[in-house]
Amino acid sequence: MLKVLAPTIMLFPMIWLTSPKWLWTTSTVNSFVIALISLTWFKWTSDTGWNASNTYLATDPLSTPLLVLTCWLLPLMILASQNHINSEPLNRQRMYITLLASLQTFLILAFSATEIIMFYIMFEATLIPTLIIITRWGNQAERLNAGTYFLFYTLAGSLPLLVALLLLQQSTGTLSMLVIQHSELIQLSSWGHMIWWAGCLIAFLVKMPLYGMHLWLPKAHVEAPVAGSMILAAVLLKLGGYGMMRMMIVLDPLSKQLAYPFIILALWGIIMTGLVCLRQTDLKSVIAYSSVGHMGLVAGGILIQTPWGFTGAIILMIAHGLTSSALFCLANTSYERTHSRTMILARGLQMVLPLATVWWFIANLANLALPPLPNLMGELMIITALFNWSPWTIILTGAGTLITANYSLYMFLTSQRGPTPEHITNILPSHTREHLLMTLHLLPVILLVAKPELMWGWCY
Repeated sequence: MLKVLAPTIMLFPMIWLTSPKWLWTTSTVNSFVIALISLTWFKWTSDTGWNASNTYLATDPLSTPLLVLTCWLLPLMILASQNHINSEPLNRQRMYITLLASLQTFLILAFSATEIIMFYIMFEATLIPTLIIITRWGNQAERLNAGTYFLFYTLAGSLPLLVALLLLQQSTGTLSMLVIQHSELIQLSSWGHMIWWAGCLIAFLVKMPLYGMHLWLPKAHVEAPVAGSMILAAVLLKLGGYGMMRMMIVLDPLSKQLAYPFIILALWGIIMTGLVCLRQTDLKSVIAYSSVGHMGLVAGGILIQTPWGFTGAIILMIAHGLTSSALFCLANTSYERTHSRTMILARGLQMVLPLATVWWFIANLANLALPPLPNLMGELMIITALFNWSPWTIILTGAGTLITANYSLYMFLTSQRGPTPEHITNILPSHTREHLLMTLHLLPVILLVAKPELMWGWCY
């Protein structure tokens, strides 16, 4: 654990002490080294399932894929941000990279925490750098409104969780995940216990987000700079899924009766957000609503509490993290050249940037779950688990899959095909940096086809 955490903390003095000329190079190289070191977490030496460096920090096969994804994303965010942050004053550039590094630190501590209260504190701590990135480096004036939505939705959902955790500590005497997941102490029956159950889960459902509690997400995504969108889609939403997986083990007796309305909302959300995507004109908005639909499927898979549902959820979370981050990078490259997110104004780019169109095509195929990509593995496992739980769910999940294919193709055709408008015929060509960025996003997705047990190894 410390082999990754120590170099991450060492990034902070490095960012502020390095010379201006080498700032982006050294921060990118160092974060790449951290990402490569994090891959060693996949090598299991423990038979118990937990690899602990001390009592408070440990990795297990559920948190490892998410930890590696977090470390993999920092160099990609720094690469993606270079173009539009380079023109700012030096101290602001240093501050921006510092915020990204602090986000990585909080996320590593959140995913590797063995105490639920430490997970909660780190879960909340990620709000601060994200909020500053959205409100300080966002593009439009609405960024303050987006930041307010983001903060208050997440805080309003999280405060009941704090009370619920304090009650759990009072009744069981511990909040350690190592002890509490095997605890039979929690006998739940009364109305108070039902409210406590909802308090434990609502924070994570808002973070995922569940349809109905999702209004902060499209606003935050659309207004955030590229690195904000990437980390939000790829990792911060997964904090909600990870927290739910950890808490569902504790909440087991009550979940079988109380999960119904949330499963229905999650499945209905897949269809509704898909239909919203088909009506959008803003490129980033389409990708943001698509995230809500995919996370609805993940929420459904977790709430039915079967091994297949859990496995499908973790696979889809990892695959979606890489795919949606790649789509936001592509949307940003298009925005930097055309200065518009409106798809009708930035269309016909295939004639101008043919290689970028290839990246768009692969990313969209991954988004609509093309076989044999891990996106399809995750979706199929969740849909099968839901069908086993109730055959009626196939109507919602099947329609959701068809609509996802529709809006993915709509997004590709609108942005890449058709006549090229005259105002974008003299745009800059693609940079090697952008091709490297897309390769590092989509290559892991393709390689995971060959070794999917890296994602689901915890289940067997």
